[in-house]
Amino acid sequence: MAYMGRFTQSEEGRRDELIRIIEHSVEKLTLAELEALYYDMTTKNFIND
Repeated sequence: MAYMGRFTQSEEGRRDELIRIIEHSVEKLTLAELEALYYDMTTKNFIND
């Protein structure tokens, strides 16, 4: 799945498409990969628990 409409969509449409692509990709990650992603995102303050 490629991100194709980046120049023709509204900002909200682009955001929704990117979220769908990211969700689809995250669903395929292993537990170890998810834990690594979680750690990376928390250290960069993208996730604040």
